[in-house]
Amino acid sequence: MRATVIYGAGDVRVETVPDPKLVEPTDVILRVVRSCICGSDLWPYADMAPSEHGRRIGHEFLGIVEETGADVTTVTKGDLVIAPFVYSDNTCQFCREGLQTSCVHGGFWGAKGVDGGQGEAVRVPQADGTLVKVPHTEDDDLLASLLTLSDVFPTGHHAATKARVSAGQNVTVIGDGAVGLSAVLAAKRLGAERIVLMGRHRARTDLGREFGATDVVAERGEEGIAKVRELTNGEGTHAVLECVGTKPAFEMAVGAVRAGGAVSRVGVPQYEEGPIGPALFRRNVTVTGGVAPARHYIPELLPDVLDGKYQPGRVFDRTIDVEGVPDGYRAMADREALKVLIKP
Repeated sequence: MRATVIYGAGDVRVETVPDPKLVEPTDVILRVVRSCICGSDLWPYADMAPSEHGRRIGHEFLGIVEETGADVTTVTKGDLVIAPFVYSDNTCQFCREGLQTSCVHGGFWGAKGVDGGQGEAVRVPQADGTLVKVPHTEDDDLLASLLTLSDVFPTGHHAATKARVSAGQNVTVIGDGAVGLSAVLAAKRLGAERIVLMGRHRARTDLGREFGATDVVAERGEEGIAKVRELTNGEGTHAVLECVGTKPAFEMAVGAVRAGGAVSRVGVPQYEEGPIGPALFRRNVTVTGGVAPARHYIPELLPDVLDGKYQPGRVFDRTIDVEGVPDGYRAMADREALKVLIKP
């Protein structure tokens, strides 16, 4: 089969690799029908050290079940399923607490002999606990929205949930990438009254307004913080959802949050130290966030996607086939595309 392999910064290739085979009786083989490139994939694309053998990549995908292991009971051949961005047994103590990202039997796609999602097929470990069956559809728009449930929409929801976003609150979202826009949608869904989107790419912030943003702040740093405070009578917002992962983004989040509020980080941190000293302490600000347990959130979010109430798939603005994946990475890195969908 054909699959994506990353060899280092700027070096993404599509190669012929062995077809996946069942290894454990809890495995499933999926034929991938939709996958995509994630903003977090751009970090290794930017700075991964060169590798002789490369590694598989991709962690967001929908698929059709082609083959099931002897112990699999929740899906059968021909089912359309969502694969969250980590696999899990959904039965261990952490999974039962809604933290499938810490599953004792779980793991990440593209590691330890497991296929990446940016290819034609994937072996899915712990299939019963991982996969979520959905109704068959040929609707491209619905398939795109279902695909967001593998990562970006639950990640945006996680940001809002960890920040305790609720009806009537003011929320700032930092970042106009797919996760940031999903966070806007999630905050709107939870009833936020004012949603300030901090971003400077007009096409993206326009979509953010359609998703529910009431204000857009293009300024960054201290100027951006001052603008948010100006919009909120000098107070800042109850919640700040940091969806970038850089230290300057975190510093803006700390500056924009009101006393007693929460900063929720879901952008993968690219730093080790940040402004967490006395100033934050004195204002009783909560710092939270982390890796989103998408599997936990999918049952909650899925009905709203299936009935069309929310259309998070609108974050995709370019579609390619598997052979076009290297150019898809280039387009996202160069900000020519917001989020690239892969249609094998």
